[in-house]
Amino acid sequence: MASQTEENYLKSLFNLANENNEVNISELATQMQVSMPTVNSMVKTLQKNGWLNYEKYKPVTLTPKGKKEAALIIRKHRLTEMFLVNKMGFGWEEVHEIAEQVEHIHAPKFFERMDEMMGFPTIDPHGSPIPDKQGRIQEINYLTLSKCKAGQTVILAALTNSSTEFLEFLNGRNLSLGTELKILSKEAYDQSIVVSYPNHSSETLSEKVCEKLLVKVVE
Repeated sequence: MASQTEENYLKSLFNLANENNEVNISELATQMQVSMPTVNSMVKTLQKNGWLNYEKYKPVTLTPKGKKEAALIIRKHRLTEMFLVNKMGFGWEEVHEIAEQVEHIHAPKFFERMDEMMGFPTIDPHGSPIPDKQGRIQEINYLTLSKCKAGQTVILAALTNSSTEFLEFLNGRNLSLGTELKILSKEAYDQSIVVSYPNHSSETLSEKVCEKLLVKVVE
């Protein structure tokens, strides 16, 4: 059974991995906010447990066993966030820190019951897919709003960033998952986009914001 620290490393490795499943040690150290010697020590521990492939001076990769372990931690995190929002009335901006603690509970029946009570949700409150009990994740290919064109109608489906600050920014503009947005115009100079949606006839969103909003186009 992984320790809490090991689980945090596995989750970070999973989230940082590029298309080739590789993560640079220096990048991991930055993410975990620890020194290189500390990261190197943990990487060797993860390798001994069969969760990581490690060669000196090369990027590390999660083994299939490590990917599954990481995905199951993420599953517990996202189920918890969904439960807090759907069953306990928390705002989507309030749940991350609580889920960070609950994800380390080793009680499969607890999370199975949580899943069942919610009707087996497939996404969390921020639109991210919830891994299944085998650690498999069904990726959904959405567009960022920044890639859309004037005249299109889209539905806000997920976020690439779920920081408290960004979620509070969206709350302040009454933007939530499922909101239908009509793209009125796109500024050539700075790529900002003007949209309309229920109770908002015109709202300007910067390119920085649009890059964080994942949408599906209404045909």
